[in-house]
Amino acid sequence: MLLPYSKALDRDLDTLVEKGLLRKLAGGLYYKPAKSALGALPPKDDNLVNSFLRDNKFLLYSWNQYNSLGVGLTQLYNRVVVINCKRHGVFKLGNKEFDFRRSNKRFPNKVTPEFLLVDLLNNLNELAEDTSSVKQNIRNRLVYFDKEKLLRLARSCGKVSTRKFFEEHIH
Repeated sequence: MLLPYSKALDRDLDTLVEKGLLRKLAGGLYYKPAKSALGALPPKDDNLVNSFLRDNKFLLYSWNQYNSLGVGLTQLYNRVVVINCKRHGVFKLGNKEFDFRRSNKRFPNKVTPEFLLVDLLNNLNELAEDTSSVKQNIRNRLVYFDKEKLLRLARSCGKVSTRKFFEEHIH
């Protein structure tokens, strides 16, 4: 994208980084920091992921959002998950790690409580929680969720065990 404007792009980018006009986040990924009274601001996560993927088809969320479901979770997680169709793996962009998970299944455009509940069950074995206790709490709280949306998301985004759990406990 910048090649037509420079005969030595690497050198020119290095110069801009040295002057503080640009910051390097990862190989080939730079941003112009916005200024605040406290110094340079980091880029927003969604803008950063959009530039990294060169695509806007992704869903960005944190496992900490599971805590808002009221199912008795006690842990905090330093993980930002990016569901997308292109990349898989943990990538460090700037000072933050993103867990990119490639999905060939359909995923929603935005995070909803029902999506978080389905995703929580999908990832329950990766969490530092008592799984039987969390499942019991989910059963007790199903009345607070849109059951049709839960079933639809479990069928489109859920693992087989997640789908079975919701089909068994909603009907």
